[in-house]
Amino acid sequence: MLQFAVVRGGLGLLAVRRACLFSRSSHSAPQAQYRPIKKVMVANRGEIAIRVFRACTELGIRTVAVYSEQDTGQMHRQKADEAYLIGKGLPPVAAYLDIADIIKVAKDNKVDAIHPGYGFLSERADFAQACADAGVMFVGPSPETVRKMGDKVEARSLAISAGVPVVPGTDAPIASLQEAQAFAQTYGFPIIFKAAYGGGGRGMRVVREYEVRAVFGKCDGTAPPPAGPQGVGYENAGTVEFLVDKHGKHYFIEVNSRLQVEHTVTEEITDVDLVHAQLRICEGRSLPELGLKQDKIRVNGCAIQCRVTTEDPSRGFQPDTGRIEVFRSGEGMGIRLDSASAFQGAVISPHYDSLLVKVIASGKDLHTASSKMSRALAEFRVRGVKTNIPFLQNVLSNNQFLHSTVDTQFIDENPELFNLKPTQNRAQKLLHYLGHVMVNGPTTPIPVKAKPSSIDPAVPSVTMGDPPVGFRDVLLRRGPEGFAKAVRAHQGLLLMDTTFRDAHQSLLATRVRTHDLKIISPFVSHNFSNLFSLENWGGATFDVAMRFLSECPWKRLQELRALIPNVPFQMLLRGANAVGYTNYPDNAVFKFCEVAKENGMDIFRVFDSLNYLPNMLLGMEAAGAAGGVVEAAISYTGDVSDPMRQKYSLDYYVKLADELVKAGTHILSVKDMAGLLKPEASKLLIGALRDRFPDVPIHVHTHDTAGAGVAAMLACAEAGADVVDVAVDSMAGMTSQPSMGAMVACTKGTKYDTGIALEKVFDYSEYWEVTRGLYAPFDCTATMKSGNADVYENEIPGGQYTNLHFQAHSMGLGNKFKEVKKAYTEANKLLGDLIKVTPSSKIVGDLAQFMVQNNLTRAEVEERADELSFPLSVVEFLQGYVGIPHGGFPEPFRSKVLKSLPRIEGRPGASLPPMDFKALEEGLRAAHGDDITPEDVMSAAMYPKVFQEFKEFTANFGPVDCLSTRLFLDGPKIAEEFEVELERGKILHIKALALGDLNKAGQREVFFELNGQLRSVLVKDTVAMKEMKFHPKAQKSVKGQVGAPMPGKVEKGQPLCVLSAMKMETVVNSPLSGTVKAIHVEADASLEGDDLILEIEE
Repeated sequence: MLQFAVVRGGLGLLAVRRACLFSRSSHSAPQAQYRPIKKVMVANRGEIAIRVFRACTELGIRTVAVYSEQDTGQMHRQKADEAYLIGKGLPPVAAYLDIADIIKVAKDNKVDAIHPGYGFLSERADFAQACADAGVMFVGPSPETVRKMGDKVEARSLAISAGVPVVPGTDAPIASLQEAQAFAQTYGFPIIFKAAYGGGGRGMRVVREYEVRAVFGKCDGTAPPPAGPQGVGYENAGTVEFLVDKHGKHYFIEVNSRLQVEHTVTEEITDVDLVHAQLRICEGRSLPELGLKQDKIRVNGCAIQCRVTTEDPSRGFQPDTGRIEVFRSGEGMGIRLDSASAFQGAVISPHYDSLLVKVIASGKDLHTASSKMSRALAEFRVRGVKTNIPFLQNVLSNNQFLHSTVDTQFIDENPELFNLKPTQNRAQKLLHYLGHVMVNGPTTPIPVKAKPSSIDPAVPSVTMGDPPVGFRDVLLRRGPEGFAKAVRAHQGLLLMDTTFRDAHQSLLATRVRTHDLKIISPFVSHNFSNLFSLENWGGATFDVAMRFLSECPWKRLQELRALIPNVPFQMLLRGANAVGYTNYPDNAVFKFCEVAKENGMDIFRVFDSLNYLPNMLLGMEAAGAAGGVVEAAISYTGDVSDPMRQKYSLDYYVKLADELVKAGTHILSVKDMAGLLKPEASKLLIGALRDRFPDVPIHVHTHDTAGAGVAAMLACAEAGADVVDVAVDSMAGMTSQPSMGAMVACTKGTKYDTGIALEKVFDYSEYWEVTRGLYAPFDCTATMKSGNADVYENEIPGGQYTNLHFQAHSMGLGNKFKEVKKAYTEANKLLGDLIKVTPSSKIVGDLAQFMVQNNLTRAEVEERADELSFPLSVVEFLQGYVGIPHGGFPEPFRSKVLKSLPRIEGRPGASLPPMDFKALEEGLRAAHGDDITPEDVMSAAMYPKVFQEFKEFTANFGPVDCLSTRLFLDGPKIAEEFEVELERGKILHIKALALGDLNKAGQREVFFELNGQLRSVLVKDTVAMKEMKFHPKAQKSVKGQVGAPMPGKVEKGQPLCVLSAMKMETVVNSPLSGTVKAIHVEADASLEGDDLILEIEE
């Protein structure tokens, strides 16, 4: 009768046949002495102990459990009628090997029989003998039989004498290398070394041409043994193992004189309860009395057993330990569960076997049983520890497993079995995040003590159906050139709404989350379809999304695109810097634009912080090659209406525009990042550009810092601008853009009429007014109460003005902000009067702060330039890393600062080698798994460290972008109930219940109700842990740190130490070549996951 089971596999899977045998050679006659069993002790733990207890209860037998000190919380002691501690003070495994104590407990409590289970003492002849000597029945073979079967050499000899074919092997234990070599020369490779007296598989080693591999797993099958057990006087149950070759020939391996782990498979297909039978035979019943006749045993269908264990298949099936936070099993017709301590709150220790539950599926054939098993495993939810379920699911879906023969090379030949689909575990991760916020506060830095508003914004109603046709429909139909022509031909003034990007960058530190943008998006799509565009991506929002909001910027783009299909999206592209603050290889910029376009971006506003033409041309070319609308932006500074300021004159801007139009820009933009365009200057500049380029659309961007934004934009419209930038009223003004409502009202009924309904602007503004309250911790109004016309002097860009103002107040220098602004002006002059926008504005700001901190004047800086240690950003700017400023670098200041440092001539990124995206992707997959997308690759290309931290955050805390903003920033209140929508049709109902006290590990247990079920998470109290001492953890990002001994040199791959857990020994190899710097453990130390073992220096 053929059986097959999928169980814990290490690195390999052996297909064997196992014959389950019963014998009563000594008591086969009906008149054999009958001794009823009234009380049974199981000298074991976990699943097998529970399995025997259940059988005893069914037979009306009282049960006794034994447990070690480490097992006080395990389920098996609760399933018995009585439970007693054994091996007090002994190591975990030694407790269950303490024969004397076990026998004492049995005698003291009048135990009639002891069932050994499997493992531990089950194959120890001395234990069986001790039971006999104490007058306690041993549920198994006689001591002599156990001894014979435990001696692998003698068992082999018995098999040969019984005429059973065996695998070629030595007749006695070998004692020297020469004996092994002689055997290998006779039979060839591969050969296997096996412990002569057993070792649970841990001592087995395969030798293939001098290469040692541990490739053993276990699958189960049964067939009647070629010879019976009578020759060895065998009693009770046992298992005979055979290897079967491709011709169907059986070769004896060994006899296990006990119940087999996979006995459940035999039970399911034969309908024989093997434990019942064991107990009855031990009482003296004969096999015929039990109805166990070979000719009566029939195979009914097929059964599969899967051992669900706390092992990580992606790490060589290394055991995982920890606390089970969630446990939900798969059940239903055709499924049997034999569990150990598988329940929420159970602690999985490293001391014992990693089994959680044995799942047995039965059906009429292999396909049916596999289908039931797959379904059951899919229903399992185990959180808090890793399991082998993904690997088992891959095995069960493998065509060879389902339709062909599986042999010992099955895993080696199917490496795709280790392409493990990661579990999402979203709900539990979100509970971890909420618990973390409740215990430690928000994960994103909070600049002020203000709390998010408790008032949720009301979303204005939206009509059903598709949104009206918008300019994006024109773009999709006519392409970028046709789109530009349509814009130029449009009657009336067009508006770009910056509320989704630059407005909150200027007012709320770029902290607005996708959650709040998505809520209002349908309203925008239906009521603002005649917008020129919606600025919602790029610039600082890209890295801030990952860095502070723990969101994927690409996901934001994708989700907003789905909600607003009719309005063009516009992004800010920093020329050759893409969305970063450094130089990238050219192919990285091109690839970025390509991926952005594929994800829904339409218009690329391309600028350079110095108006450095080579940088701008690269960005324009990349955006154009991606199929996007190219909007070349001239960054504006100075004052073209002031004849005294000639560096950035009207002629300068017109000539620069000439180059951009020649380069093929679809739209010409003026980017007034500080709000310096006065109405008169607007007329002069836009008028000159319109005269020079009558067919090119002109788009103007400004900030309202001085309060003249609306007037300036109206002047631009009158001078010929086609598009101006605005923000909705409640997100406008100060360092943001001019008011949308004001522009709509001022142009209404004129030839510049925007066509936007003013009442819809009011509704839109009301939403953002309430939503803005959620971001109170970041609102610039916490320190800044108004704009200031002094921006015409200091020329600080809008977003930077807000940041500098807040920084001054946070450092107690609020009354000295005037000095900060003056220093900014002086720093700008020191650097040659730059165009100031990211990153050049940061360079000026860094120099200004340097001057304030060191109490330096402009004259002093110039005089001492060759001896001062300037900020790195200033030095790199002077080296040419940003580009070449208009008018060149300031001398002799530059030469004094740089001294002998190298200088870059020309475009900084031109000399960079192309980025290897394939290698980058492979590295990301190795670090984060196979679910790496092209968007992830681009995020890592732009911000490697930020992306790494973002992935680590989401691995721990899940999709926090699903949370409302108040919950994200402040967490829930006790007893608060709320909903979290993971995706369409999947909504979590959560209630925060309680916050526990601090435990000795520095953790607090936080209790929730999730979908009506109690959940809890353990959260480290970061404040309390500062006062506690813990073993250091290895940092995954540091190659030289090896986590969970001896100064000297090590080579990459060299074994460093051996860890033992759950019967598995793991060799820790060196990840690099170098010198051992420090050792953080001692021999026999107990470690937790990721505990630091040692550090290596390259």
